[in-house]
Amino acid sequence: MSVKHSLLAVLADGERYGYQLRAEFEERTGATWPLNIGQVYTTLSRLERDGLVEPAGQDAANHVFYRITDAGRAELFAWFAKPVTRAERPRDELAVKLALAVTVAGVDVPAIVQAQRKHALAALQDYTRVKGRLGPAELAASLVLESMIFQCEAEIRWLDHVEARVLRHARESGTSPAKRTENTADREAAEPATATTEGKNR
Repeated sequence: MSVKHSLLAVLADGERYGYQLRAEFEERTGATWPLNIGQVYTTLSRLERDGLVEPAGQDAANHVFYRITDAGRAELFAWFAKPVTRAERPRDELAVKLALAVTVAGVDVPAIVQAQRKHALAALQDYTRVKGRLGPAELAASLVLESMIFQCEAEIRWLDHVEARVLRHARESGTSPAKRTENTADREAAEPATATTEGKNR
């Protein structure tokens, strides 16, 4: 997530100070990505340094308001126009975790899948519940929550696929899907050696 561009998007609608920016960003995104207020002010300082925002005065409570500059608006719309590439997204920790799990002896892979599925189902229920409380006018938050719902549904389908693959692999290789006691590659490497020894004995 680009905090820089998120703040520019909120400022495109008018002047705001730090706490207002944080509150409006969280409202627009359904509070799915809470921002730290320190992160907001650090980002504002960088945006000001780069000429993308500028101070716009203070109120009676000494809140410093910021406004987006022409350069900031150009930067924002360039960001909107550019597709988000796969390389810009964080690596899928779950995929990496399971990929490693199937290579380590003694790891209960089905248990990992079961625990992750339970977590994904709970998250799916939570997101669906929050979305159900949104009003018709809350389009921005609704879109974000729908994205999270679709991601949960996709994760659950993928976990079902992983479980089926692991069980099929266990049947084909003759190993236990719950706790592998040896690496498949080690077994395959040992089999030719055994066959050669038997041949010599004959």
